[in-house]
Amino acid sequence: MPSSPASDVEPGDGRDVEPGAETSAPAPEQPSEPDDLTRERQHVAELEDRYKRALADLDNLRKRQPRLVEQRVGEVRESMLLDWLAAVDSVERALRLERPDDPASEGMRAVLEQMEQILERQGVHRTGAVGERFDPELHEAISVQPVNDDRADHAILDVARSGYATGDRVLRPAQVVVARRAAPAS
Repeated sequence: MPSSPASDVEPGDGRDVEPGAETSAPAPEQPSEPDDLTRERQHVAELEDRYKRALADLDNLRKRQPRLVEQRVGEVRESMLLDWLAAVDSVERALRLERPDDPASEGMRAVLEQMEQILERQGVHRTGAVGERFDPELHEAISVQPVNDDRADHAILDVARSGYATGDRVLRPAQVVVARRAAPAS
């Protein structure tokens, strides 16, 4: 007689389970107390590290903030001064166009003088005067003229637009015409 598969199974060898019946898997090991403690210590160490980093970031922000405010105030001040310089340029151009005997030109000169006093109080000084030596840090050459007389090479011959600086910072370079000694004939 043919044997059934269930009859071929020896009791206790693990194959005697009926289909659909649950098997009991070995119970997972419960983590021991030292493993939990180690994990918690690592978590606390991570939190302490994050806390210290956040404190350092806050400290850096507190140190950086006054510099950022000072920088922003300087940028706004410089922008305002550049706007003021545009007004000064307009008054200077108007004075160049007026006749010297015109009574209005006297009033324009007074306005220009007052504007220059305001700039002076703000620590702004004019750069680029006729006869000065050309300095590319302070001046912008808009033209070069050959000269054969006693004027020095690279001397400023004319100022098309005045330059201004505050302290050692150039607000606007002067636009100038520069002298260039003619090469000696050979």
